[in-house]
Amino acid sequence: MIQTKLKAAIRDIPDFPKPGILFKDITPILKDAALCCDILDAFSSELKDIQIDVVAGIESRGFLFGLMLANKLGVPFVPIRKQGKLPFKKIQQPCELEYGSAILELHEDAILPGQKVLIHDDLLATGGTVSAATRLIKQLQGEIAGYAFVISLDFLNGKEALEKENCRVISLISY
Repeated sequence: MIQTKLKAAIRDIPDFPKPGILFKDITPILKDAALCCDILDAFSSELKDIQIDVVAGIESRGFLFGLMLANKLGVPFVPIRKQGKLPFKKIQQPCELEYGSAILELHEDAILPGQKVLIHDDLLATGGTVSAATRLIKQLQGEIAGYAFVISLDFLNGKEALEKENCRVISLISY
């Protein structure tokens, strides 16, 4: 079962990036090629009934499985990055993070009107970052097909921020 494998691989780092935070570190997963394949298979299974035209991954850990998932689904991948990292014409959206604030950017030609976009990140916490990513995609007239996360920290209520989108929210493991 994927949850059991993930629980065994994810390590807890206390007091990172600041005191009082218990950080869920996914880097041990990346050393296990078979587990990475299992993660992609689990996402594919959950997404099989959803039309997806594009996968958008949120910087930076959303790039890890986001790109692999896009390749597995046979669709393009687009990066959503922090301010100043994208070289072409872009749109911006401020967001509140667990540890402060940031501005997210997306190339203005990344999403075509009407494209159905799956937003991927490694972790769902408060929902601030993914909500900003949603606004970026909608600004380009894309439609949200769903959300995919390796981990959801349910006690931070991030899923509630996504309920208004009325689409599937997938997390492979919840804490």
